Amino acid sequence: MQQTITEQANVAEDGIIRLRAEQRKPHFTPPEYTMKDIYDAIPPHCLKSNTLLSLAYIAWDFVQCFALIGLATFIPQIPTASLRFCAWAIYAFVQGLCFTGLWEIAHESGHGALSPHKWVNSAIGMITHSLLLVPFHSWKLTHAQHHKSTNNLERDIAFVPDVKEVYLEKKQERAEGKLTHFFEMVEDTPIATMAFLFFHQLIAWPLYLTINNRAIPRIAATPWYKGSHFYTGGDGPNFKPQNGREILISDLGIGAMATLLYASVQYFGGWNVALIYLFPWLWTNHWILTITYLQHTDLSLPYYPTKTWSFLRGAASTIDRDFGWIGRHLIHGAIECHVVHHHCSRIPFYHAAEASQAIRKVMGTHYQSDFETSYMWAFWKVHRDCVHVEEKDKESEVYFFSKKD
Repeated sequence: MQQTITEQANVAEDGIIRLRAEQRKPHFTPPEYTMKDIYDAIPPHCLKSNTLLSLAYIAWDFVQCFALIGLATFIPQIPTASLRFCAWAIYAFVQGLCFTGLWEIAHESGHGALSPHKWVNSAIGMITHSLLLVPFHSWKLTHAQHHKSTNNLERDIAFVPDVKEVYLEKKQERAEGKLTHFFEMVEDTPIATMAFLFFHQLIAWPLYLTINNRAIPRIAATPWYKGSHFYTGGDGPNFKPQNGREILISDLGIGAMATLLYASVQYFGGWNVALIYLFPWLWTNHWILTITYLQHTDLSLPYYPTKTWSFLRGAASTIDRDFGWIGRHLIHGAIECHVVHHHCSRIPFYHAAEASQAIRKVMGTHYQSDFETSYMWAFWKVHRDCVHVEEKDKESEVYFFSKKD
């Protein structure tokens, strides 16, 4: 019987040992293998996409989404209010996962991984991302920037941590005032963490699309609208004038979806649209943030300033995690195979498991995975433990998270 990703990751003879923070050698040595070693290890067929196969996966995703909508139309017939509430809650959760699978399909399209034809990737990405209110082309541009600067403390745009000195400086600035002092006292309590995560997961993704990551100085130095994924001016921190046409096309896609939602509200009623679309969409926002955060945040992952960073070092500074059957089938293995994705983002998701297995011997102890910790527990622990980074070896210009006391 063919092994799953989880089982493969636990096979002892492949010589792969997770480089946990507590297991690290006193002096961390950045990876010394090359991208040629990586490509030589990957079976050639893994680098090839199949348009018909990709379309089949997309069709199946849409079948699942529409089947769930069809089933949801029977929920109002449930006689008991409490059971109706439970049914709608289950529907929103499951549909949110199916929406996330579509989001991952669009993500693959953004990397040109679903078809050898550029127009096919663009069409698939535009349709699927627009349906989820994501501006495809502008997101693709900023996402490419993330791939080109992964875990670069000065240039990455996704989940960039503060170095210890900056973190303490910000904390000192926040310490002024009684109200702020109160929040400083309670910020480490579980209930405060839960409240922060709830609101963060609810609004952070659409907020990022609207104003970008204002925690990054070069973005914060510009007016909020110039950092937006919807801004076509070309004089912002992320886009060039030649990107204006693509951004406009993305905006038109969002406008078309917004118009469709408005018409649906007029015809079916706002509450019905919220039940069928809005609440699953909010779950999708949560999963997008959770997935990307956990792919790039762990005590074992190094961060580099530009001086010591390289593409390969950034690609190796990612981690594979397990989301069980849901991750492998509904979300297309995006969580379980993220390390290989950063080394070679054009590998289609249906070849990612095989390619991931192939590069592990090349990466050795630099391959990071956590297939033991349950997914949401990992999210909780990583959020509480990974606060700021600092040099573990003085003058190494390599930074790691310090576990929160």
